[in-house]
Order: sequence, then structure tokens, then C-alpha cells
Amino acid sequence: MRRLAFLFVVLFALPAFSQAKHPFTFEDMMKLKRVGEPVPSPDGKWVLFAAVDVDLAANKKTSHIWIVPLAGGPERVLIADQDGDRPRWAPDGKRFAFLSTKEGGSQVWVAYFDGEAGAVTGVHKLTSIATEAGGELWSPDGKHILFTSDIYPECDGGPDRELDCNARKVQDAEASKVKALVFDRLLYRHWNAYKAGKRSHIFVTSVQFAFVPRQPPEPEPEILSGTPRDLTPGDYDSPEFSLGGQDDYSFSPDGQEICYTSNHDKVEATSTNNDLWIVSVNGVGTGASPVPKNITADNPASDSTPLYSPDGKYIAYRAQQRPGYESDRFRLMLYDRKTGQKKNLTEDFDGWVGTFTWSPNSSRIYFNTEYQGKVVIFSQLVATGKRVEVPTRIMATEDDLAVTPNGSDILFTNNSVEEPNAIYSFLLCPDGCGDPPPPPPGKVTHLNDAVLAQIAMSPLESFWFPGAFGDKVQGFLVKPPNFDSNKKYPLKFIIHGGPESPMGDEWSYRWNAELFAASGYVVIMINFHGSAGYGQKFIDEINGDWGGAPFEDLMKGLDYAEKTYPFIDKDRECALGASYGGYMANWVLGHTDRFKCIVSHDGMFNTVSAWGTTEELWFNNWEFKGTPYTNPEMYEKWSPRNSAKKFKTPTLVVHGQLDYRLDVSEGFQLFTTLQTMGVPSKMLYFPDEGHWVLKPQDSQLWWKTVTDWVDQWTAIKK
Repeated sequence: MRRLAFLFVVLFALPAFSQAKHPFTFEDMMKLKRVGEPVPSPDGKWVLFAAVDVDLAANKKTSHIWIVPLAGGPERVLIADQDGDRPRWAPDGKRFAFLSTKEGGSQVWVAYFDGEAGAVTGVHKLTSIATEAGGELWSPDGKHILFTSDIYPECDGGPDRELDCNARKVQDAEASKVKALVFDRLLYRHWNAYKAGKRSHIFVTSVQFAFVPRQPPEPEPEILSGTPRDLTPGDYDSPEFSLGGQDDYSFSPDGQEICYTSNHDKVEATSTNNDLWIVSVNGVGTGASPVPKNITADNPASDSTPLYSPDGKYIAYRAQQRPGYESDRFRLMLYDRKTGQKKNLTEDFDGWVGTFTWSPNSSRIYFNTEYQGKVVIFSQLVATGKRVEVPTRIMATEDDLAVTPNGSDILFTNNSVEEPNAIYSFLLCPDGCGDPPPPPPGKVTHLNDAVLAQIAMSPLESFWFPGAFGDKVQGFLVKPPNFDSNKKYPLKFIIHGGPESPMGDEWSYRWNAELFAASGYVVIMINFHGSAGYGQKFIDEINGDWGGAPFEDLMKGLDYAEKTYPFIDKDRECALGASYGGYMANWVLGHTDRFKCIVSHDGMFNTVSAWGTTEELWFNNWEFKGTPYTNPEMYEKWSPRNSAKKFKTPTLVVHGQLDYRLDVSEGFQLFTTLQTMGVPSKMLYFPDEGHWVLKPQDSQLWWKTVTDWVDQWTAIKK
């Protein structure tokens, strides 16, 4: 059935493929729908997902809830007149929860679902909490819904007092003409926002349904919800801040307990010691708060993303072993709920465990991992430790993985440099498929096929070369559309961030390799020492060597590309990078004149001032092996500002005011230095963006400014 549906879509789209294709444009990119994680229904018939539409003219992004039959068929929006995100099925499949801002801030809503028609028959607003609600999750017994909210911890003192107190504080803050804040500890701001005295807490509310017999078109039965209760009171973030991916909390199968992540170290800004805590959903007595228990206190490094086994025997989670090191290897751990014993399931595995999920019978765990510019899926048997790669033969994304309730299929999102996220399904054979092998993954969603069919793109090409320490290092190349091997092309040399975040066969709406190539450029990307997907030793080689081995890899990789690909015009090359890539762009600026131009986005320029203005101090403390006061030599050695006398290359500086990982002052210092030294330079400043440029029209300006800058210095051979 699934294959027939796929054939139908291909045949239906054939006329579009016969049309002449055009190079990729920014406007094309904004037309694409941004598909989120797959959420299979309890009966395995349907898949819910959220997809974001971009309205460039309105400078707005809107998410809607979509549905598609798993067996194949057209997708459709479920609630056309309301925004929606993060759909989560109720255990009975008759309704699902989702997040919506329809009546102001983010709140939890519930939709009634007709499983035969695959349609929503009504919606109900569940929460009306002044501090807004997110991260909702239905308990497996269907009696509770969990959600997160950023609250004022001093409002603790029982459900009614806490909610009223928070509502008053929100109202007072909005009404006050004084916007000053007072800090008495570090981590007072994070990524792009000031914490303003708030903490992330987990709430739970009971849910009942008034099943009164009614006939259409009478409304659906009302939901009777209890007063939300705070399960994680105290002056701690519970769960911890996350940039996305798997939840840092989950319900036990009986719905009576949750496990969540929280860091209780005194100085959070220097600590990665996230621990797992368990707490009863039901309080001890009227108005009493349940007492949480730390189950990973023996590990001084990070423990996160807990997930109960369906049979309730275990909690699986990810753990690191080196305190303060956010790029340590993520291991897959197993906590025995009866004995309290812990087991490392991936001691012999040299990759990072990403998103993971249990099989319905609790016999195995599926997880994905970065590997040489791709993300692959593994199946791990819990009892024997046997591990095999799931032969999907296409790339899965890091964040999205789900197994159907009967265990027959694994759902995941897939993307590449030529296509953004789409949902795929792969037939699982946990006990072996025999001969012939299972068919390739079936594409479940096709929202962007029509747009992509009109665009000319080039596939990613991989190459290897000897880099620092004689190690094999991987690079990637994307050719421009309508490529002619007899011509010479200018080159954009893209340097990735992290520094552990590798480049590869993946889609990006911010640093898109196809869009960089579309205007007639060859694009080269190098996964230098420090990149994930090549073993932990390869990642660790960047520690204390920021401008050493990675810079050597980049230059040797570019040398190799210039010698191997005669169509590269080595006299017309520009280097571009953001975050760590911005740091390296600044380092390149002072250590080679081979580039005609540079783009430095959110880069570190002065290692000492960057330490004093960042929020996550553990990062700099680890990478530079101490503070500027305990190890000043390391900070001075790798500071790009110390090579300012050698700056000659025309440079575009980009920075956002709300970037608290790398403060905007780093960009101002670089631009000031370039201007006073007479180096051709320009600065693009965003007063309303953080580490990433996310608003549609800001993104449009970013692409135009960057493209114009590179064209100015490389498009015409001098």
C-alpha cells in the first residue's frame, strides 16, 4: 500500500519534472514547509506532525498540525483556523494534545479525533496559566497531562497560591515602567534571553471527560481538568534548558511517576552536572509536594533524556563521564528501577548516542548517531548487548525517531543537501527479514515535492585527505547548477560551528549549501578535528588547540580540493563561518591571505572578553583549560585579536544583539579593529536576533548582504 502511494505521487508529479528547472533562490526556500517529528497513532493507522509555513511578506512563521495515513495517502491540515505545534496522542487515540497561541501566549489544547475519518471534530483549551505552557505530554494511563512553564520559584506554596502569585508577578512585570533586573548569581541570561528570576518547572494536571451522550452536530464533551500542580518546586530549572531534540522528562508506564533532568550544582554556569530525578505524580497529602529522588548522583557529569521501558523495568538515558565537557561522548545507559543498578549499553561504541526510542516489547532500543557526515540508526538488544545498524540506506535526522505501536515500522525524518525534512517509514525486521531484504524506506510526506521539482540542485560529493597528525579527514563539495567541468568557478569555503557540529548531507535553512552554490559557486566544507562522527578522540583533538589542528585541516583540505578539482578558481575564494566557524574565520584573517574575502558571523574575537560575557562558562573553561586568570597563556595563544596587525582580507562582520553565547561586543571589537586598520569591512547588525538569524525578513537581508559581499570580491576575476 505504501509503495503504491509512493508510485501515485511520483506519477502525479511527472509533469513538473519535465519543466525546465531554475537555480535555487531564497524565495524558493521560504516556500518550503518545515516538517517536524512523526507521531504515530496508538492504532498505527495515522501519523501526526507539525509543519511550519513562512509568510515572508508578513515576516511570520506559523506552525499547523498535519496528518497523513501511515499506509500512504495525501497529507492534510487538521485544524486550519488555528496554529498548532507538538502534537501528542492520548493513549486511546480519540484525542491529542497540542500547543497553540490562538488566545495569546502558548497554552495546551486538546483536539477530539475521529479515527475513521481522520478528522478533528472539536478543540478544547486545557491550560490558562499566566506563565504559559509548553512541552506537553500525556500520561500512559490517560489520567494526566504534563506540561512545562517558566515560573517564579518564590511563589512555591501549594497549587492555588503558586498560580495566583505567578499571575500577579507577570502582570506587575508587564505594567512596570522599570525594566531593570538585579542578579545575585551567574547564568542570569541564556542564549537569547534574560532569565529574570524565572525557573522552568514541570506541572501536571488531571484530566477527565464528561461523557454525556450527544448526537452530531452537538459539541464534543467538555474536559474536566484539575488545578495544575508543580511537581518540581524549588529554585532549580527542572527540566534543564534544551535547544531541541528528545524530551528531558518522561512518564512511567503506569502514569504514577515521572523522571526528569535537573542541575542542582551551586554554580550552574560552570557545571554540566545534570542529574536524573524521579518523583511521584501524586502528592503526599492535600497540598503537599512530592519529594524527588536523585538516581544519578554518582555521576558528576551530564545525565539526560530519560525514557522508561514499556514494561516499566528500566529507565534508559544518555550520560557523559567528564564533568564540564559538553562534547564528551554520549553513552546509552540503563537504570534498573528495582535494584538501582546502572549499565552502560554502549561502552564498546565510539559514537555519540542521539535520539533513542524503545521497541514496544522492551527488548531493544533504537538510536541514531552521527557517522561521517550522515546520521545512521542502530538497534541495540537490551539483554545481550548485540548491536546492529538498521539498514535504511538513507540519512535520518538526529532529533526524530519513533516506532509504531506494533513494532513493525520505524518512523524518522530524513533530509539531505537537496531536500528538507520529510517523514519516512522503514520496515523493521527485529528477528531477521530473510531473503529478499526489506524494501528501502517509504516516503510518508510529500509537502515540498512540487516546489523542489522546479529547482536545479547538485548532489553532495565526499572526499578524504590526510590532515593534522596524519589522520584521514573528510570534506564535502557541492557544485553549482548547470555545472560545466570546462569552466572555472569561484569558491565559498564554509566553516562549521560547534565546534563539534559537523557538515554533511543535511539541509539547513540558515547555512544552506545549495543556496550558497546556486549563484555559480563551488562550495567546500571540511569536518576538521573536533567534529562529531569520527570517534571521540577526533573530537577531543580540538581541546586546547582551537587554532591548531582544525586550521591545519582546513588549509590542507582546501589545498587538496584545489589540486583535485581543476574547475575551482583558487584566485576567487571566500571563507565563511559562524559561531566556532566565526572564530576560525577570525583566525584565518590573521594567519593567511589566500582568501579574497571573509564572512565572520557571531565569532569569538577576543578570548578573554568572550569568557567574561558568555553565560555557559563551562565551555570556555574546558576548551581553554581554565579561566583567563588560571591559564592566561592559553587564552592569549588562541585569541584572534593578537594577530590583528596581519589583517588584510576584506571582511563582513555579522552579529546579533541577543547573542549571549558570543556577546555582540565580539563583533563590535572585530569591526572596530578592521576599520581602524583600514581593512575593507562592513558590519551587519541585528538588534532583534540572537546566535541565529531566524526572522524571515532578517534572514532575507542576511542572505542578500552575504551574497553581495562575496560577489563583490570574488565574482569578477581581478
